[in-house]
Amino acid sequence: MSLFDPDRSAERLPVSVITGFLGSGKTTLLNALLRHPEMGDSAVVINEFGEIGLDHLLVEPIDGEMVVMQSGCLCCTIRGDLQDTLRRMLARRDRGEVPAFRRILIETTGLADPAPIIQTLLNNPLISHFLRLDAVVTTVDGVLGMGQLDEHVEAQKQAAIADRLLMTKLDLAAADAASALRARLARLNPGAPVLACRQGDVPPACLFGAGPFDPERKTAPVRQWLRADAYPEPHAGHDHHHHDVNRHDSRIRSIALISAAPLEWNEVSRWLAALRAEHGASLLRVKGILDLRGEAGPVVVHGVHHVFHPPVALSAWPDEDRRSRLVFILRDLAPSAVEAGWREISRSRPSADSSSPA
Repeated sequence: MSLFDPDRSAERLPVSVITGFLGSGKTTLLNALLRHPEMGDSAVVINEFGEIGLDHLLVEPIDGEMVVMQSGCLCCTIRGDLQDTLRRMLARRDRGEVPAFRRILIETTGLADPAPIIQTLLNNPLISHFLRLDAVVTTVDGVLGMGQLDEHVEAQKQAAIADRLLMTKLDLAAADAASALRARLARLNPGAPVLACRQGDVPPACLFGAGPFDPERKTAPVRQWLRADAYPEPHAGHDHHHHDVNRHDSRIRSIALISAAPLEWNEVSRWLAALRAEHGASLLRVKGILDLRGEAGPVVVHGVHHVFHPPVALSAWPDEDRRSRLVFILRDLAPSAVEAGWREISRSRPSADSSSPA
């Protein structure tokens, strides 16, 4: 019997977080998404109705907190903290007081750090039993994005922890500037696809179903979620962009750790606990799939800063690749600090480990 909880994603509603800096097109994206027929059974969580500009889609106010839109979606403003809002939504859905929904979209404010929202979804016992994090989608202004990344740590962090990056306003951006921004985003977050987004028109299928657990997909999506192969090989000379001290994202590093031999969970757990205790503020995001001794299938780990989702045992490997793979996105922490611990827990298997600084 596995030591870890089995994947129960089919029992939990997927939640996607839509973030991005001020004016980068989050509201335009939401307006376009909610016109897609397949999004009619969605719930949208926002800060204020007046701020998001969805008024032309409103049909019926339920109370001061929720409205139903022409598309059939439910729109809910945050009252109190996010946890309470989500619990009220789920309770009212279960009582039949609001339209049924099978996914939730959360829009952050432009200056918000999305990490606390992700942490709430990863490991809050009051809601994580009912909800699962699907995707973090970040909009980036194709015209102003380069300057925003230079000047605002919030913009840089929003891009660094995304599962999907959407470049907006490309019709207004010079081609060379857009190309430079795309390249910078790819360096900042190698694992996130960078997609063009014109007037918010992106097929929902390109954005959602990005998490490690998706019962609606025929094949396990964990490999696409992890994207460890997107990171450069060790010592490949891809570190030059980190030395531009005039850029906030010069402090962002990415590293992928790989082991071809099974690992001991006690060793991995102690190492991750020590990293969280000493460097939690620097762990922007951690994703991994592990081959552990005594486990028939892979075990998925996922964390943001010091908060980690409980390890989940999958019923089968997503493909023939049985190697353990861990991806770290770090801020103000040298990749060597993470790599050193990995080498220690893999010390008896000298041919089994490698690391990939980005």
